[in-house]
Amino acid sequence: MTAFQFNDLLAALPEVKLAALALLLLLLAVLPKKQNYRLVSWLAVATLAFTGVLVACSHEGTAFGGMFVSDKFSIYMKLLALGGSAVSLVMATAYLERENVNRIEYPVLVLFATLGMMLMISANSLIALYMGLELQSLPLYVLAAIRRDSVRSTEAGLKYFVLGALSSGLFLYGASLVYGYSGSVDFPQIAGVLQGGSALLPGVVTGMVLVLAALAFKISAVPFHMWAPDVYEGAPTPVTAFFAIAPKVAAIALLTRVLTVPFGGMAAEWQQVIVAISVLSMLLGAVAAVVQTNIKRLLAYSSIGHMGYALVGLAAASAAGVQAVVIYMTIYAVMGAGAFSVVLMMKKDGKMVEEIGDLAGLGKSQPLLAFAMAVLMFSMAGIPPLAGFFGKLFVFQAAVAAGLYTLAVVGVLTSVVAAYYYIRIVKVMYFEEPRTAGFDAARDRGLNFVLAAATLAVLVFIVVPAPVLTSAHAAALALLP
Repeated sequence: MTAFQFNDLLAALPEVKLAALALLLLLLAVLPKKQNYRLVSWLAVATLAFTGVLVACSHEGTAFGGMFVSDKFSIYMKLLALGGSAVSLVMATAYLERENVNRIEYPVLVLFATLGMMLMISANSLIALYMGLELQSLPLYVLAAIRRDSVRSTEAGLKYFVLGALSSGLFLYGASLVYGYSGSVDFPQIAGVLQGGSALLPGVVTGMVLVLAALAFKISAVPFHMWAPDVYEGAPTPVTAFFAIAPKVAAIALLTRVLTVPFGGMAAEWQQVIVAISVLSMLLGAVAAVVQTNIKRLLAYSSIGHMGYALVGLAAASAAGVQAVVIYMTIYAVMGAGAFSVVLMMKKDGKMVEEIGDLAGLGKSQPLLAFAMAVLMFSMAGIPPLAGFFGKLFVFQAAVAAGLYTLAVVGVLTSVVAAYYYIRIVKVMYFEEPRTAGFDAARDRGLNFVLAAATLAVLVFIVVPAPVLTSAHAAALALLP
């Protein structure tokens, strides 16, 4: 092995180890006559934790001819994606066994999807980006339809696959235009061409918009959001929780790198698109969720709104904006994990329930659970002094500093509207009488741990924000020094 090849493998050591361990876990899953889902699931969690340690200790630099990059931004976002995947597996274990959906391949698919996320985050070329994007997407299609005896789950998987294939086509067409007009697929070279040749701009703008549209689908931003409510509702709840956390983090990280590195010289062009997508996402997320009665659909529209707020920071096209995006996605991932932990605990008469009305009386029957849910809902609404308030504060500050006053005002107004449906959940828990006999929260140590950790993190962020703020600042400077 040459020194060049060794250095490449060393730079991508976390991804190489994750791929190898995922393949070994796949063999372990199919070899025994009696498959042990719980063992495979916890080994997958251990694999993600081990990969996180490797990522934290990894060196910065490029590899594979510049197609792969490791910097402070990629390291931070990889750790966040790995944490989201590990938490989703912890949340899923008891539920899938209880509902007889303990497919042995579930944790293995999560590992391969996470591998795709890591490659996306470190992509420094359009080719590497596409490979990571598809490696993430293919396992997600299967996970959405993993409950094969459920019509809703099968429908969710089919819808996600068809629309995902459409977004992949948009990306490839856009990437081909960018390559045709710039003469390169590598991010640094594209950036160099765009900074020196305005004559290439019209064709590249078209390609950039198509690439942006494909990536907007991955974060379910309006008008590419149509898959999210149906997939969130139809897929098994642990799968929905996974979709809402880790893939969103990876997609936002990828979108941020694509716009700031290869298309950094075209900020005036893509800023208009990001502002429009952000406004539409915040508006739809605030208005459409008001009429929802299914809590998974409500969280789907809530997720659309949250992606709109994250895009506010990205629209600023500055280091402060990127820092705000990183902070917001960190807080969003924590809040999402906590909220879906409560959804996974919703159980009546031995069956899982998803209606908001089923939370009635929870404040009396399960006071600790109701308190945790209330804290998370207030945080999502952006009420101080909880973590969600500071997430929105940072993105709005970045927008104001960039002169995007209208965008910041729209963000504040939609936050007020969105607060209605978050507070409505609290009102149902504490001020409405149960419609049927008692709400029986599912007993699971993993869920209890995730919920307690998420609630505590949301509460104490104001006391110890320094680790997140400092890391996010270093990550932002890696993209926009």
